Amino acid sequence: MQYIYLHGFASSPNSAKAQDLGDRFTQIHTKLKIPDLNVGDFSQLTITRQIAQVAAEFSKDSTPVTLIGSSLGGLTAAHLGQQYLQIQRLVLLAPAFGFLSHWLPKLGDQEVQRWQQEKSIMVYHYGEKRSIPLSYDFVTDAAQYQEKLLQRLIPTLILHGKKDEVIPIEASRDFARCHSWVKLIELDSDHALGNVMEEIWQEIRLFCHLP
Repeated sequence: MQYIYLHGFASSPNSAKAQDLGDRFTQIHTKLKIPDLNVGDFSQLTITRQIAQVAAEFSKDSTPVTLIGSSLGGLTAAHLGQQYLQIQRLVLLAPAFGFLSHWLPKLGDQEVQRWQQEKSIMVYHYGEKRSIPLSYDFVTDAAQYQEKLLQRLIPTLILHGKKDEVIPIEASRDFARCHSWVKLIELDSDHALGNVMEEIWQEIRLFCHLP
């Protein structure tokens, strides 16, 4: 089994969750790949680009894959699971279902219109610790990745904080309700999930049959 971790939006392989899980996999002598989904060009980020980049990481010998995705990485992982039969398990941490419907209203109509007109907007990148322009192509591309397209019966574990201030837990509840093969575990945490990493790790070990 190949394990790949997908970090969130405006994040990096150096994020707290990525480093925490990377260390835990190392301790059980199992490799966890953590690709940089920014590929040095956050400005041209799209979900389509992330999907192509992650698919290129898969072993050519059809080794089965487990994807662990956080936030936008979780949404990307879900759509990869729909497209690639090599993926046999999904672990989604606060997945960004309905991402645009949660994010764009926070920007406000005027800001979104300005983004559309000027073709880019400054977004704070937590991995880079600075603001970077992001192309409006991100929005037009993301709009096509709807949850209703996710119909492949693939073992899926979702871990989501009940106090999530970025992606409300209702998004995962709705998804789990419509997909009987999904197991949702609600945690006493926010979007970062920083205070429940031990709990998350134990659930991942159990779900993935790790030592």
